[in-house]
Amino acid sequence: MGDKERLIGLNMIEGVGSVRTQALLEQFGSLDKVFKAKEKELAGIEKIGPKLAPKILQSIKDIDIAPELELVEKHGVRVITFLDKDYPENLKNIYDPPVVLYVKGEMLPQDAVAVAVVGSRRASFYGMQTAEKMGFELASRGVTVISGLARGIDSKAHKGALKAKGRTLAVLGSGLSNIYPEEHADLAEEIAMSGAVISEFPMMTIPDKGNFPKRNRVISGLSLGVVVVEAAERSGALITSDCAMEQGRDVFAIPGKVDSITSKGTNRLIKQGAKLAETVDDILEELNLFRCVDRQPIPSTQRDKGKLLPGLDKDENLVYTLLTSDPKHIDELVEESKLGISEISRILLNLEIRKLAKQLAGKNFVRS
Repeated sequence: MGDKERLIGLNMIEGVGSVRTQALLEQFGSLDKVFKAKEKELAGIEKIGPKLAPKILQSIKDIDIAPELELVEKHGVRVITFLDKDYPENLKNIYDPPVVLYVKGEMLPQDAVAVAVVGSRRASFYGMQTAEKMGFELASRGVTVISGLARGIDSKAHKGALKAKGRTLAVLGSGLSNIYPEEHADLAEEIAMSGAVISEFPMMTIPDKGNFPKRNRVISGLSLGVVVVEAAERSGALITSDCAMEQGRDVFAIPGKVDSITSKGTNRLIKQGAKLAETVDDILEELNLFRCVDRQPIPSTQRDKGKLLPGLDKDENLVYTLLTSDPKHIDELVEESKLGISEISRILLNLEIRKLAKQLAGKNFVRS
């Protein structure tokens, strides 16, 4: 058994983790000696103690990593340990870096220039649109977008980066053979093709609630800064921002409506000193990244949606310009455009077919 296999084994023992693994290495000098240690020697380590020592000793004797290695091979996963040269530098410098990273896809040196985009799972349309735009614009500038594959803000940030044909990394709170949420399995495959899906948990680990705070420290640890798009007062995204601050990362918040539940967390972050971010340039400037990213302008279709679009007649362009990211009822569009209800209905249908507008519940419409 080599050192990589020993670290995979230690990572599978409940209660060991990064800090205790490092303590074992400091005490014994090598993983070979750790695996040959006696209970009394283990119990004498401050971070282990007499209660955990027999459990570790028994687990080392009983552990069988063969099934784990079979799953790694079956799913096309690569294992990187914190002793490997290609372990991410950003992550290596946090207090408790993961002992093992399971990686599907590829992590590249350029991923050191990374920004995390996180937020509420139950996001508003505004929040999801903002997250996708943020992911798109960061990736368009050559910045790797990191998030957690969760519903809502996270998935939209990944999708924005993919639309820009940029790099994105998804960090999971479950094992890589147990993608969560299940409906994002296809998204995870797409991410692995142009970035990587990452977990510190053994392959079959279920998405247990206690895994996600651990996952959040990896999201922030891989990043130079964390952007919180939307978050309720007790959102998991705020745990990520707390991790970021503990790790010395910059925290940014997108301001939201004062009466929105999903804006209470972000607005509170701004009150507490998080940097207000209205554009990607705000983030790049604060992180001093202009010198190391592509400064090409964002494509005009994303940068300025207020211009007249070719292929639309005068009235269609008028209705398009009246639409925003905030829902508008069809009656409001009739009043603002001075067009009849039948004509407005025709135009909105045409804009929907062209994927320039989207209908929400209750005859409300937004720009798509």
